[in-house]
Amino acid sequence: MSDDLNRQVFREEAYDLLGELETTLLELEQTPGDLDVINRVFRALHTIKGSGSMFGFEDIAAFTHEVETVFDQVRNEELAVTTELLNLVFRARDYIQKMLDADGATVAPEVRQEILEGLVRVSAAAAEPAAVVEAAPGAEAGGPAEAEVAPEECGYAVRIRFRDSRPPAGFSLEPLLEELGKLGSCGVSPEKVLDPEKSGPVWNVTLRTTASEENIRDVFFFSEFDLDVEVRRQDDAAQAAPPVEQLEEAKARPDKKLGEILVEEGAIDPSDLAEALAQQKPLGQILVESGKVDKDRVEQAAAKQAQARREVGEKRGEEAGKGHPESVSSIRVAAEKLDNLVDLVGELVIVQAQISQVVGERSDPVLTALSEELERLSDALRDSTLGIRMLPIGTTFSRYRRLVRDLSADFGKDIALVTQGAETELDKTVIERLGDPLMHLLRNSIDHGIEPPEERQAAGKPSQGTILLAAEHSGGEVLIRISDDGRGMDSEAIRAKAVERGLIQPEAELSEKELFKLIFEPGFSTAKKLTSVSGRGVGMDVVKRSIDALRGSVEIRSRKGQGSEIIIRLPLTLAIIDGLQVRVGDAFFVIPLSLVEECVELAHQDVEEAGNQRILYLRGEIVPYIHLREWFEVDGAPPAIEQIVITRVEGSRMGIVVDSVIGEHQTVIKTLGRVYKDVEGISGATIKGDGSIALIIDVPRLVRGVVVASQ
Repeated sequence: MSDDLNRQVFREEAYDLLGELETTLLELEQTPGDLDVINRVFRALHTIKGSGSMFGFEDIAAFTHEVETVFDQVRNEELAVTTELLNLVFRARDYIQKMLDADGATVAPEVRQEILEGLVRVSAAAAEPAAVVEAAPGAEAGGPAEAEVAPEECGYAVRIRFRDSRPPAGFSLEPLLEELGKLGSCGVSPEKVLDPEKSGPVWNVTLRTTASEENIRDVFFFSEFDLDVEVRRQDDAAQAAPPVEQLEEAKARPDKKLGEILVEEGAIDPSDLAEALAQQKPLGQILVESGKVDKDRVEQAAAKQAQARREVGEKRGEEAGKGHPESVSSIRVAAEKLDNLVDLVGELVIVQAQISQVVGERSDPVLTALSEELERLSDALRDSTLGIRMLPIGTTFSRYRRLVRDLSADFGKDIALVTQGAETELDKTVIERLGDPLMHLLRNSIDHGIEPPEERQAAGKPSQGTILLAAEHSGGEVLIRISDDGRGMDSEAIRAKAVERGLIQPEAELSEKELFKLIFEPGFSTAKKLTSVSGRGVGMDVVKRSIDALRGSVEIRSRKGQGSEIIIRLPLTLAIIDGLQVRVGDAFFVIPLSLVEECVELAHQDVEEAGNQRILYLRGEIVPYIHLREWFEVDGAPPAIEQIVITRVEGSRMGIVVDSVIGEHQTVIKTLGRVYKDVEGISGATIKGDGSIALIIDVPRLVRGVVVASQ
């Protein structure tokens, strides 16, 4: 692997570690005494430092070492977790990210110095009380300070073996022994095992050092090999375990060797086992040939051994999954490769649709069977590939926790961010493009929504405000809710501002829902003063445009004095969707199936009875509808009986009138060129089985376009 590629891999892993570090620091702020969280912070810093030094990022390694040293005091309970310390470590985390972004260039040395001086100050302040010691009997006042007690030297036994029986090619124990030698005096000896061919070599290392057990384990932290390391502290007089004790340990192990099981059950003597091992043959075969035990007994023992190994493997897997999520088998793939794979799957879906159409025109049962099998495999490949692109939305939640923490401090407010549904999965492209809209909405909740503590107490609320960020699946969509228990929105103030800007007439009668929609108009703001966060009317219109670009919708609910809630509806993916194919004249369109509720007929007499009003009486409910033929100016006369596709948009039902409904269609979304990208009501196109084009209807934008055109 080239140096450039190594450095790139380190940078990617370091960004992940910095994200984990930020999340863990936020947890530590809530539970400052949690030793497990403290150790997670230390491990993240230690890994960044070690990997940075290994791959040539010496500046990052040196800076991180200083931060790690201070946090080592926290881990040893020599330094308390305080707000000042956390603020400094947060700043250090941000500075490390800037150094990664700069890729070797010098980054604000004055900031570096300020952070390090702050860490030294915090560390020194914690050490001051320990410096005041009672004078020893007979010592003169003002005499020399008592010498610092040297750390006690201890003996440790370190047992090293491979999890996967045999060491891989290229393995050498020397580098690890050199690192252990830096901690103190050490010696190594191989351990005799009953079956080295199956269990692999085992090394016992004796070490005398003043370092802690954690420091010893850190030596193996960066090993690229899958080692099982046991570290035990020993007394000065501790000796190697005698053979009898080793046998007792062997009896207690669940993953026993075949010979151990047979000796334990009394089927053979230990001398028989030693004699058999001297012959270089499989143990079971040797024992059967020598007449020491019958073949059935050996097979039974082998079955017990296999079962014990499976149980141990499952247990280790569960423990690894619980304690170390990063140990789960995974592979890092470049986003470009994944996007290319999705594009290829999309092309395969199109070809499969073409094959199905050709086969449908013939009466060949063999071709029909092959086409159906191809369709099944194509669907499975599509679902699997899109599943790879799905990420839990919780991967972005940590950045919002930090945002709420920092802005709350800036505004002098006490705000808690509560998250729900972090495991809800969404297409990675949607998650990436959702970051800025969510950031705007949270900033507005912090600035405008949540009141200062004294104002909340005067209103009978707890001094701490709460913002809820929740995600959940709803049919073929994902719902994201941002709600707060703040002052809510003043509908009268919104009306007054809208009248002042000429957005509505003074006598216009609008519902609260319609008034709240005005907030998304460019430049609209009811803020009485500007802040560094909001108040200029820039933000909510950006949110609306961003959500529209994702083929989603946004809705506002609010009650004055009680809080506000913003609901965002998004499609699961932007690559391949299930659609409903319809026809108008000679043109074909696709409506996203997730928005479709039902299809009903519309006869000419129904239109006449409604007095040419664009409404349909559907089971006692009035549903307005749009003529797709008129909107897109499709030539020709409509049929006597048309079809209405009933959709639900932003909580309201809306009908779309078409000539006929063809059926479901697996839709591979193709973007339109710049000439067509601003056509109202169209979000893209897809290629049908016969090679022709069908336009994909952007239902929310189509509805809004009709409303605007009618005003």
